[in-house]
Amino acid sequence: MVPAPSCPIAWDYWTATPSDYVELTCLMPNTIFLSLRVSWNATLHGVKEELWDLAMKQPLFGMLREMSGYVFQFINSLAVPEEVDDENKRVRDIKPALGVLMIIERSIQRPGENLLNTQISHLIGKGLNEFDNLRSSEVNDFRMRMRYLAEESLLKRAQSTKLERLRYHCPPRLADHPTVPPSLHSHLNNNCFILVTKVAKTEFSFTSNVSVSLTPQQHIETILRKKANSLNMRGENPRNYVLKVCGREEYLLGDHPLIQFLYIQETLSRDGVPQVMTVGIDSISLGSDVHYPSLPERTRLSSDQSNTIRKKKNYESSWKIDNNYSCIVHSVGGLNVDPGRPVEVVCQAGIYHGGKPLCEPRKTRVAVVTMEGEAQWNAMLQFPIKVCNVPRMARLCFVIYEISKAKNKWKANKDSVNRLAWANTMVFDYKDQLRTDGVTLYMWTHVADGTQGDDLLLHPLGTVVSNPNTESCAALQVRFSNYDCQHPILFPKAESVKAYADQLEDEAGDAAAKLSEDFENLRITAEKDPMYEMHEQEKKNIWASREYFRIAAPELLPKLLSCVEWTERAEVARVVRMLATWPLLRVESALELLDYAYADAAVRSFAVKCLAKISDEDLLLYLLQLVQALKHESYLMCDLSVFLLQRAFDNMNIGHYLFWHLRSEMHVPSVSVRFGLVLEAYCRGCQDHINSLMRQISCLDKLKWANQCIRKKKEITKARAALRQHLEEQHCLETLSDFVSPLIPSLVCKRIKPEGCRVMDSKMRPLLLEFENVDPTGSDIRIILKVGDDLRQDMFTLQMLRIMDRLWKNAGYDFRLNPYNCISMEYAVGMIEVVDEAETVANIQKQSARFNATSVISRVNLFQWLRKKNPTEESFNKAVEEFTMSCAGYCVATYVLGIADRHPDNIMIKESGQLFHIDFGHFLGHFKKKYGVKREFVPFVLTHGFIHVINKGQRGGNNDLLDFKIFRELCETAFKILRKHGHLILSLFSMMISTGLPELSSEKDLQYLRQTLVMDLSEEKAIEHFRLKFDQAVTSSWTASVNWAFHNMDKNN
Repeated sequence: MVPAPSCPIAWDYWTATPSDYVELTCLMPNTIFLSLRVSWNATLHGVKEELWDLAMKQPLFGMLREMSGYVFQFINSLAVPEEVDDENKRVRDIKPALGVLMIIERSIQRPGENLLNTQISHLIGKGLNEFDNLRSSEVNDFRMRMRYLAEESLLKRAQSTKLERLRYHCPPRLADHPTVPPSLHSHLNNNCFILVTKVAKTEFSFTSNVSVSLTPQQHIETILRKKANSLNMRGENPRNYVLKVCGREEYLLGDHPLIQFLYIQETLSRDGVPQVMTVGIDSISLGSDVHYPSLPERTRLSSDQSNTIRKKKNYESSWKIDNNYSCIVHSVGGLNVDPGRPVEVVCQAGIYHGGKPLCEPRKTRVAVVTMEGEAQWNAMLQFPIKVCNVPRMARLCFVIYEISKAKNKWKANKDSVNRLAWANTMVFDYKDQLRTDGVTLYMWTHVADGTQGDDLLLHPLGTVVSNPNTESCAALQVRFSNYDCQHPILFPKAESVKAYADQLEDEAGDAAAKLSEDFENLRITAEKDPMYEMHEQEKKNIWASREYFRIAAPELLPKLLSCVEWTERAEVARVVRMLATWPLLRVESALELLDYAYADAAVRSFAVKCLAKISDEDLLLYLLQLVQALKHESYLMCDLSVFLLQRAFDNMNIGHYLFWHLRSEMHVPSVSVRFGLVLEAYCRGCQDHINSLMRQISCLDKLKWANQCIRKKKEITKARAALRQHLEEQHCLETLSDFVSPLIPSLVCKRIKPEGCRVMDSKMRPLLLEFENVDPTGSDIRIILKVGDDLRQDMFTLQMLRIMDRLWKNAGYDFRLNPYNCISMEYAVGMIEVVDEAETVANIQKQSARFNATSVISRVNLFQWLRKKNPTEESFNKAVEEFTMSCAGYCVATYVLGIADRHPDNIMIKESGQLFHIDFGHFLGHFKKKYGVKREFVPFVLTHGFIHVINKGQRGGNNDLLDFKIFRELCETAFKILRKHGHLILSLFSMMISTGLPELSSEKDLQYLRQTLVMDLSEEKAIEHFRLKFDQAVTSSWTASVNWAFHNMDKNN
């Protein structure tokens, strides 16, 4: 007979003969107390697991964090409160008085912790207490795990050398390969180039002809030897010095050849002379020294360490539930409808995976909305898919829509549908447990979200986060079925899934072998663009041939995964097994797997694994899309978040841009929690960066204030006078000094120069700001601040131009693009880099002609301006070559991207001849209209003035002139190179659909790219198509000039 549990109420209880069990009273941190019957020999860790198992069934469980964030406290035999951190101790060892255990938060407060929390709150624009108030166990677990990650980063940096810290603060910018890029060969002389080297704090300067293979350290040795000989002094240790780029906080570090450093490549490509300086390592200031506290050693949490249900084995596998998935939709409240008329609403629900439906949707009956905005259904919705076949990342999507009778007499029998609100939730929670409880889903309006550009009722690409504005949104009451299970229902562990797949493979026959002969045909199908719709049989055949794809064409994995039937658990299991042996993909292919269409966790983890060896420069190139890809993650804890944080912890440049990309969208309710948590983790792990970021935000706030002040002045002259007056005030001078440029973190602004700042004559009154460079060897720093304009589309377009520039250069062509820097910092607030020694085409035309409005019709104005700026024959020929190459690059880039609203005020030319475009407010063919008529008719801008420069002023038929033939061939080559990488371009645009850009809101917008790249044609046919577009642009060159004349007239009026 089992003895009755004993209660430790006697003073000598723990010294008496122990019984088998003891009753403990446990006071939980969420104000609940639990009674627990445990063995005398139970460990505290076992007690804690039992408590969390019980707490899940009690109210307020959401207030609890990850259980490892708590410790036990009890009154010991000396009547003193005692905390115990070692959870391997047994109950009988600690002897809690009266058997009472208190569970309290683990003390992690350290000196300066409150100040740090305040700084982080200020940086992310959200109080950290808001995360506490969410009372979400998922949020609490994520914060705890990210805190451990951040502490590891702090410890690592605390143990680093000065040189390692310099590499973190000012990471070297390196090309992927140590060889000379093909486009640079013409800029070298026998594989050598001129390098000017200055010696810090001296007047010494050495001009050397150095080899491309020379390393920075070897060059330093040479310079120090020359310095010692000049001063007749003893030589210094080269290891105590590094090479710094003149004018910016950028260093050439590491044993890489000089030609591999991007600063060297960029300067040589502009026919410039690189300038560097030898600097003593000890003299370099890395900002205020951060105190790194001694942090306790902690074991990294495993993925399911906190899942006590799985450990206790008192759960049911979802693969054993043979019932159809179902839920009960009870009611909705808070609907925003007209109370003055009867409104009938329906709730529709569907199960989706990666944006694709897994089964037919289900809907309730019609219900009438009350005066209070409520509707009742109490309807059971049963879906035609069994629980055992529901994939792990399935989401349940709801929409409430109004049915109203059509007033049109021709549609008298049809009802119109008005979508009112939507909400999505995951079928399984973040701990793999099937949701079987009742929930309140706070819903979103379609207007508030702004990312649903299609005609679907449901919004499967929308967030699974509830609307945080609970006071003003509709609330849907739903209860999920428990299928008469007494225990929680969990999705099988990865090991079980793999074991099931192994069993299936052992039983499989040789059906796939029959398809081997058709593999080449299947490969051709799979190589078609991502938007190509395959037939069902093609999908089945490609999936059956997966082993051939793994060996012969592993890069086609994205297309193979689009053939998976996610409603069949056997295929899902095979995916997990297959990925374990699949070769790692190139970065371009891996990025595609982070799109919304690939929801499976194993697939996304594999994609992140493929990115592990991506270079820092490539990561910065694609960082914008990777941040957007976070929106496609179903849970807070994911491999992508960890990957981005770890790379940011190792490289402050990456951290800088990650911070601003995240912070710029903190105003978006659907991502503010996720992005805020990642920002908190970054700030905790990079406390060296906090003061610099705080300084940048203070400067931004001050500049926004100045912009607000001058907007009150209607006349531009008064606005400019007011700006200078405000900037000369002491508080502005103090704030706007000694800060890192948010645009380019290697540039440090020493002070603002009010005399060089002005208000630009534009609707939003942008500010052109000038700062003195903290490095006296560098030129002044000029920035445009825009308040009131959404710069996200400009930033994305410029990023795409950088990627195109990279693709062309990798193929050996430098089309002299100038993708200047642009960054979005807050809602409708951002900064743009000023390009010096450049004029708009409009200004050039006006300077060259008597009548401003019609000056653009003259073909010779640009030619004469370039001739004036480049008086020698050699410099003029160089300028024409620069113009020709850049014009070819921008013609093709603007055509492919569908850049609209091209006029002489947003095309600029540098004095060196380099042409570039600015202001990308419209793309993907969203051309402007006036009075309902499209104003732009040409595929890309190629005016007769441009052609005149390309032909060096020669007259005659364009097709007969050699220079124009070369230009045409350059355009065709540029187009062919981009078309070869069409999959990448489409994928990058697809990843940006979640951004909420008005002109990129659904897959329909991607069709424009598919048409310009003619992905469905052979290369021969595609070139024929492009030639037609080119001829159209040439034929319409006079038309473009006339349109520009009208633009000038409109502007002048």
